[in-house]
Amino acid sequence: MDSKLFAVIDTNVLVSALISTNLETPPLVVIAHVYSGDITPVFNDEIIREYRDVLSREKFHLDPTDIEHALQVFLDHGLNLDRTKVADETFSDPKDIVFYEVKMSKEDAYLVTGNTRHFPRKPFVITPREMVEILEKVD
Repeated sequence: MDSKLFAVIDTNVLVSALISTNLETPPLVVIAHVYSGDITPVFNDEIIREYRDVLSREKFHLDPTDIEHALQVFLDHGLNLDRTKVADETFSDPKDIVFYEVKMSKEDAYLVTGNTRHFPRKPFVITPREMVEILEKVD
Protein backbone atom coordinates (compact mmCIF):
# COMPACT_ATOMS: atom_id res chain seq x y z
CA MET A 1 0.00 0.00 0.00
CA ASP A 2 1.48 3.30 -1.10
CA SER A 3 -0.43 5.88 0.93
CA LYS A 4 -0.99 5.83 4.65
CA LEU A 5 -4.54 6.01 5.97
CA PHE A 6 -5.36 7.43 9.38
CA ALA A 7 -8.45 6.44 11.34
CA VAL A 8 -10.07 6.89 14.69
CA ILE A 9 -11.56 3.46 15.39
CA ASP A 10 -14.78 3.47 17.40
CA THR A 11 -14.87 0.96 20.24
CA ASN A 12 -17.65 -1.05 18.60
CA VAL A 13 -15.41 -1.78 15.60
CA LEU A 14 -12.58 -3.04 17.80
CA VAL A 15 -14.94 -5.17 19.87
CA SER A 16 -16.56 -6.65 16.76
CA ALA A 17 -13.15 -7.49 15.31
CA LEU A 18 -11.86 -9.17 18.46
CA ILE A 19 -14.96 -11.31 19.04
CA SER A 20 -15.47 -12.26 15.40
CA THR A 21 -14.85 -15.76 14.15
CA ASN A 22 -15.34 -14.71 10.52
CA LEU A 23 -12.03 -13.52 9.05
CA GLU A 24 -13.87 -11.64 6.28
CA THR A 25 -16.02 -9.42 8.49
CA PRO A 26 -15.30 -5.73 7.76
CA PRO A 27 -14.37 -4.80 11.36
CA LEU A 28 -11.80 -7.62 11.46
CA VAL A 29 -10.42 -6.62 8.06
CA VAL A 30 -10.06 -3.02 9.28
CA ILE A 31 -8.22 -4.09 12.44
CA ALA A 32 -6.01 -6.44 10.41
CA HIS A 33 -4.98 -3.38 8.39
CA VAL A 34 -4.17 -1.56 11.64
CA TYR A 35 -1.99 -4.52 12.67
CA SER A 36 -0.25 -4.58 9.28
CA GLY A 37 0.43 -0.86 9.34
CA ASP A 38 -1.83 0.09 6.43
CA ILE A 39 -4.02 2.11 8.81
CA THR A 40 -2.49 4.32 11.47
CA PRO A 41 -4.87 4.44 14.43
CA VAL A 42 -5.56 7.86 15.90
CA PHE A 43 -6.58 8.03 19.56
CA ASN A 44 -6.04 9.73 22.88
CA ASP A 45 -5.67 8.38 26.41
CA GLU A 46 -9.43 8.57 27.02
CA ILE A 47 -10.12 6.37 23.97
CA ILE A 48 -7.51 3.81 25.08
CA ARG A 49 -9.13 3.71 28.54
CA GLU A 50 -12.53 3.11 26.94
CA TYR A 51 -11.14 0.33 24.74
CA ARG A 52 -9.63 -1.37 27.79
CA ASP A 53 -12.77 -0.96 29.90
CA VAL A 54 -15.16 -2.24 27.23
CA LEU A 55 -12.97 -5.08 25.97
CA SER A 56 -12.51 -6.28 29.56
CA ARG A 57 -16.24 -6.77 30.08
CA GLU A 58 -17.04 -10.33 31.09
CA LYS A 59 -19.69 -10.72 28.36
CA PHE A 60 -17.05 -10.60 25.60
CA HIS A 61 -14.95 -13.44 27.05
CA LEU A 62 -11.72 -11.93 25.71
CA ASP A 63 -8.36 -13.05 26.99
CA PRO A 64 -6.66 -10.19 28.87
CA THR A 65 -3.43 -10.94 26.97
CA ASP A 66 -5.25 -10.47 23.63
CA ILE A 67 -6.73 -7.19 24.86
CA GLU A 68 -3.35 -5.85 25.94
CA HIS A 69 -1.76 -6.97 22.67
CA ALA A 70 -4.40 -5.11 20.64
CA LEU A 71 -3.98 -1.97 22.73
CA GLN A 72 -0.21 -2.19 22.45
CA VAL A 73 -0.47 -2.25 18.64
CA PHE A 74 -2.48 0.98 18.81
CA LEU A 75 -0.04 2.56 21.26
CA ASP A 76 3.08 1.49 19.34
CA HIS A 77 1.91 2.34 15.83
CA GLY A 78 -0.72 5.04 16.28
CA LEU A 79 -0.98 8.75 16.89
CA ASN A 80 -1.93 9.92 20.35
CA LEU A 81 -3.52 13.34 19.76
CA ASP A 82 -5.34 15.88 21.88
CA ARG A 83 -8.99 16.60 21.30
CA THR A 84 -10.04 19.50 19.11
CA LYS A 85 -13.13 20.88 20.82
CA VAL A 86 -16.22 21.00 18.63
CA ALA A 87 -19.05 23.24 19.75
CA ASP A 88 -21.33 23.25 16.70
CA GLU A 89 -22.29 19.54 16.61
CA THR A 90 -24.73 17.49 18.68
CA PHE A 91 -24.33 13.88 19.79
CA SER A 92 -26.92 11.42 21.08
CA ASP A 93 -24.28 9.85 23.34
CA PRO A 94 -21.80 12.19 25.02
CA LYS A 95 -19.24 9.34 25.15
CA ASP A 96 -18.96 9.55 21.34
CA ILE A 97 -17.72 13.14 21.37
CA VAL A 98 -14.14 12.14 22.19
CA PHE A 99 -13.88 10.02 19.02
CA TYR A 100 -15.14 12.89 16.88
CA GLU A 101 -12.93 15.49 18.55
CA VAL A 102 -9.81 13.34 18.24
CA LYS A 103 -10.64 12.82 14.56
CA MET A 104 -10.87 16.59 14.17
CA SER A 105 -7.26 16.79 15.40
CA LYS A 106 -6.08 14.91 12.29
CA GLU A 107 -7.57 16.53 9.21
CA ASP A 108 -7.06 13.60 6.83
CA ALA A 109 -8.30 10.90 9.22
CA TYR A 110 -11.48 8.89 9.03
CA LEU A 111 -13.74 8.00 11.93
CA VAL A 112 -14.67 4.33 11.50
CA THR A 113 -17.79 3.26 13.38
CA GLY A 114 -20.55 0.71 13.23
CA ASN A 115 -22.91 3.43 14.48
CA THR A 116 -22.71 6.25 11.95
CA ARG A 117 -26.05 7.60 13.16
CA HIS A 118 -24.37 8.51 16.49
CA PHE A 119 -22.18 11.05 14.71
CA PRO A 120 -22.78 14.11 12.52
CA ARG A 121 -23.18 13.22 8.84
CA LYS A 122 -19.75 13.96 7.42
CA PRO A 123 -17.83 12.28 4.60
CA PHE A 124 -15.11 11.18 7.04
CA VAL A 125 -17.55 9.28 9.31
CA ILE A 126 -17.64 5.85 7.69
CA THR A 127 -18.56 2.25 8.39
CA PRO A 128 -16.02 -0.58 8.50
CA ARG A 129 -17.33 -1.77 5.11
CA GLU A 130 -16.68 1.67 3.61
CA MET A 131 -13.16 1.62 5.07
CA VAL A 132 -12.56 -1.77 3.43
CA GLU A 133 -13.73 -0.31 0.11
CA ILE A 134 -11.28 2.60 0.52
CA LEU A 135 -8.49 0.16 1.32
CA GLU A 136 -9.29 -1.86 -1.82
CA LYS A 137 -9.03 1.27 -3.97
CA VAL A 138 -5.70 2.24 -2.42
CA ASP A 139 -4.13 -1.19 -2.94
